[in-house]
Amino acid sequence: MPVVVKKVRRLGAGVAGPPGVRVTSPLRPLFVLKTPPCSDACPNHTDIRAILTTIAQAETHGKSYDQAFEEAFSLITEKNPLPAVCGRVCPHLCETACNRAHLDGPASINCLERFVGDFALEKGLPLKRLTEERYAEKIAVIGSGPAGLSCAYQLARRGYPVTVFEAFPKAGGMLRYGIPTYRLPRNVLDAEIDRILSLGVELRGGMAVGKEVPYEELRSNSAAIFVGMGAHKGMRLGVPGEDATNVLSGVEFLHRVNAGEGLDVGDTLVVVGGGDTAVDAARVAARLGAKTTILYRRTIQEMPAIKQEVEEAEREGIEIKFLAAPKEVVTQNGRASGLTCLRMELGEPDASGRRRPVPIAGSEFFVGASTIIAAISQEPDFTGLESFRGERGGTPVDAHGETTVAGTFAGGDILELGIVTTAIFHGRRAAETIHARLRGIPPGGAPPPPVITHDKMRLDLYPKHPRMDMATVPVAERFRDPDREVNLGLTREQVIEEAKRCMSCGLCFQCDNCWKYCQDQAVIKPFEKGQPYRFKLEFCQGCKKCAEECPCGYIEMR
Repeated sequence: MPVVVKKVRRLGAGVAGPPGVRVTSPLRPLFVLKTPPCSDACPNHTDIRAILTTIAQAETHGKSYDQAFEEAFSLITEKNPLPAVCGRVCPHLCETACNRAHLDGPASINCLERFVGDFALEKGLPLKRLTEERYAEKIAVIGSGPAGLSCAYQLARRGYPVTVFEAFPKAGGMLRYGIPTYRLPRNVLDAEIDRILSLGVELRGGMAVGKEVPYEELRSNSAAIFVGMGAHKGMRLGVPGEDATNVLSGVEFLHRVNAGEGLDVGDTLVVVGGGDTAVDAARVAARLGAKTTILYRRTIQEMPAIKQEVEEAEREGIEIKFLAAPKEVVTQNGRASGLTCLRMELGEPDASGRRRPVPIAGSEFFVGASTIIAAISQEPDFTGLESFRGERGGTPVDAHGETTVAGTFAGGDILELGIVTTAIFHGRRAAETIHARLRGIPPGGAPPPPVITHDKMRLDLYPKHPRMDMATVPVAERFRDPDREVNLGLTREQVIEEAKRCMSCGLCFQCDNCWKYCQDQAVIKPFEKGQPYRFKLEFCQGCKKCAEECPCGYIEMR
């Protein structure tokens, strides 16, 4: 059995005083839970710290890693029923905020979520109901994208009969019709959707509310409605010539390809835009055999697309012309033959905070193209649901996601263009509010604890450990099988090692430092791992060593 040596420092080490004289302080240690920045940055406020530490501490707590992965899946699906999907398509704002970025690189949170999601699919793990009780109130959900699926899931697991109305033949919304298969394999998407439907959710495909089904009919038959339509309507460039038959919007192009329609885009294709839709469209076009160019009016620093996807596009031979904007679509016999463009320079910041692109006089240049894709923005199709369109386009809602029509909630791209995780949050927020209203439960809960930042921690007490990044399929192999998933994720062993990089910001992870450095025996170490440490304050002299040596910032002196 290893010998544990308790570190003892000389008297007075924690509080200044004359040599050899013990000085006490009225301050006493207190455990204060903090919110880690990863969870704070996540639009759905997933408990990322708990997920990662569950895996990292599995052996310490006498669990197998399979048990830990299953527990991690339960933690994720408290708020997100699509972990394998989000682990592939989320831009992982959580990683940008990770405190470990200030040490040696953020934790690969997205890859861990993907692994846990895939593990659950492989093992056939079901989604858990919160109750076996069944309620009579019927709920209608318009749209089966991430917002609608999230709302349906949260209400179904609470015992409500939910019917989802989807305008397209299959469920998934923008996940299915807007994201290429090389990023999101359809077997993964189908499996996670089927798991939600297995809770008793009814799906009615090919039923566009406002067209095939009047909204008033749903309202008269439902206790509550959630509107989660995606933004499937592309915005126009606003330049002459864009009515040519071979000028498509980014969402239309991706929808047609993802729906299985064969498209002949010719030899050269130009995409206008700098978001994820633009990059996805360009990479799909390259897989269709076209030499592809992206025109973006700002620089790469302002480009809103996921950084890794931009890098992969460049690896695949896609040229990106920065500081360039279209002036006119050049046509011949009703078809576009290319774009007259202007070179740009960045001026003062606009409403988005980014510097406004300004044309440079006399800078015109021509780019030839057999097909042009306009991927500058997109919006929902409000046909039949015009009352939900706000003055600025998006649907106005209150803090609970409720529209101006009582009992009707909304979320996802119908509010504003956003990421999948934000849409999932919108659906969950609405579902929780609907349940609280129908059951007479007080809404809301306690506000989260304050966020702990890296400067409130002792990063020097953590050993450095390089971040694990996932492998990708070689470029040459990608084009032989255009649907093949490019990003390969992490192995089981890599996931375990990556989880151990989590610093458990703001919550004890039992490093023993407080116990080892306390010279007054005021810290009581638990006999059983996983149980909390305690303070015997009558022994404490206020030396502050426990707080000073706590890496994660869980101990404060008050």
